[in-house]
Amino acid sequence: MIPTRNEAWALLREYNSEPFHLRHALTVEGVMKYFARELGYGDEEEFWGIVGLLHDLDFEKYPEEHCIKTREIMSARGLDERLIHAVESHGWGLTVEVMPEHEMEKVLYATDELTGLIGAAALMRPSKSVCDMELKSLRKKYKTPAFAAGCSREVIARGAELLGWELDDLLGRTILAMRDCEAAVNAAMAEFEGAGA
Repeated sequence: MIPTRNEAWALLREYNSEPFHLRHALTVEGVMKYFARELGYGDEEEFWGIVGLLHDLDFEKYPEEHCIKTREIMSARGLDERLIHAVESHGWGLTVEVMPEHEMEKVLYATDELTGLIGAAALMRPSKSVCDMELKSLRKKYKTPAFAAGCSREVIARGAELLGWELDDLLGRTILAMRDCEAAVNAAMAEFEGAGA
């Protein structure tokens, strides 16, 4: 079974309450939907989005079992194996040995850490936005190991390689993807925080 968008959000909220994690989930959802459209998978846009939304389902509660616990949680609910495999594979080489195979899985693997890096770089800007961010400025941050040190450059570079893209291509396209969803993510977070959740 593939959950609806509302069911996926409810499941995410069951295991996540930190605004930081929810914002990241919403951002990756938007980025995945953008790439589904860009790469010719428009008919699967909703599914790509749900994969992005649920990719860190277990991280807040089970950081030591990240991508492992998710399989248990999703299997127990009878969720589709395609969804489970996609989410699990973004932990390839880190917590699991499940390799990203489908282009969608490679996009998730490549952009997950990168969205964190771009988000951190955006916060350093006067605008606090990715909308006026240039590739040159992001590249500089990327090459500074102390900046957003928790975002693995090795994973980002390996993700670009998996996709067969130049690193700059991945960086530039992910900036565009984040621009595309920034307003929607901000609105969703304002609604979430306004509801006192």
